[in-house]
Amino acid sequence: MTGTNNTGGWVRSWGASPQAAHDGLGSLDEHPPLADVTLRQVVRLSGGGRRVRIRFTNEFGTAPFTIGAARVGLATPGGGVRPGSERVLTFSGASVVTVPAGAPILSDPVDLPLPALARLSISLYLPGRVTTCTCHDPALETGWTIPGDAVAAPDLPGNAEVLPVRALIAAVDLLPDAPAAAVVVLGDSRTDGAGSTPDTSHSWPELLAERLAGRGAAAGYVTNQGISGNRLLNDGIGAAALARFDRDVLATPGLGYVVLSVGANDIAISFAPRDDDSPLTDFLKMFPGAPVTADQVIAGYRQLIARAQERGVRVYATTIAPYGGTEIYTPGGEGARQAVNEWIRTGGAFDAVLDFDAVWRDPDRPSRIREDFHAGDHLHGNDAGYQALADSIDLSLFTVPEGEL
Repeated sequence: MTGTNNTGGWVRSWGASPQAAHDGLGSLDEHPPLADVTLRQVVRLSGGGRRVRIRFTNEFGTAPFTIGAARVGLATPGGGVRPGSERVLTFSGASVVTVPAGAPILSDPVDLPLPALARLSISLYLPGRVTTCTCHDPALETGWTIPGDAVAAPDLPGNAEVLPVRALIAAVDLLPDAPAAAVVVLGDSRTDGAGSTPDTSHSWPELLAERLAGRGAAAGYVTNQGISGNRLLNDGIGAAALARFDRDVLATPGLGYVVLSVGANDIAISFAPRDDDSPLTDFLKMFPGAPVTADQVIAGYRQLIARAQERGVRVYATTIAPYGGTEIYTPGGEGARQAVNEWIRTGGAFDAVLDFDAVWRDPDRPSRIREDFHAGDHLHGNDAGYQALADSIDLSLFTVPEGEL
């Protein structure tokens, strides 16, 4: 059976991997404390459904925080909520709840018809101070803070300020009209969508969701669990993929497919120039741990494969795209990238391979991304680059055979 995590028919339609604020890119460092404010955030769903619940998170919090009120509704441009779509969220029937330190909390389900690719507005009021914010950094979709309790405001008030991270929300689960399976992509900044145009949903997993939605696919529920700067084997920016795999992937309701797109940072960081006078010195301090080899990266992949296959889900991998032309590039790193890619392509460990290296590499300089596909940094995709990745994926890989749901 393709999806073994089918808990009462719920399927994850959106997610963002939780991080500690100090383990991200520092986007909250200069932001005022979150206290007596409403957070209004917009998420673009993948698949649709008729009931919805929100997973809020304090998983990296060092103290409890209180949700004084929360609502969801269909988002309108500029931070508004479509009249008639508003729904009050409760928690075990109560409108106020305290979220313990280190824990997530699920809202009670509410009836709200949501089509595939709908934009959902999530508002929560924080009457007290959030001591340490569990977030996802960066957001790539504009959110706002509003002084006081403004969860019921139909339009964005004029005193709203931009919120630079996904704060305190981790996932949206839906109850579909028909059985469905979730696709979870585990990756780094290239999965997260770094380099794409903000507020356009142009990461490649979101673009894959658009293609699947166009086909009405039962596996059109795609969750992007990329963290910018993330690694497979070691913590640094976000918990290592091996450490967060159970929470961010295997615990996903309706899980049917896993796509592994991580390991590039393990290689690039391990083989980076390490001169004390190098401009990379401060950057590399963000990535603790000893350098790793291509064989160790492959062993890490094998661990994730084994853990996923225990749940009976299909496991795919993307090859590691080029990064030549960056300050962190070295010939040794390129050799390790090629070795890992050769194993991904020919090792037979995965149910399928998405050859992103072949899509992005410059035919004349295969250690580099094509000029028209990167965001100017020779590392991350632009909108066209991410579209090319999504367009290269064989959608039949996510076609659920009749009787398997």
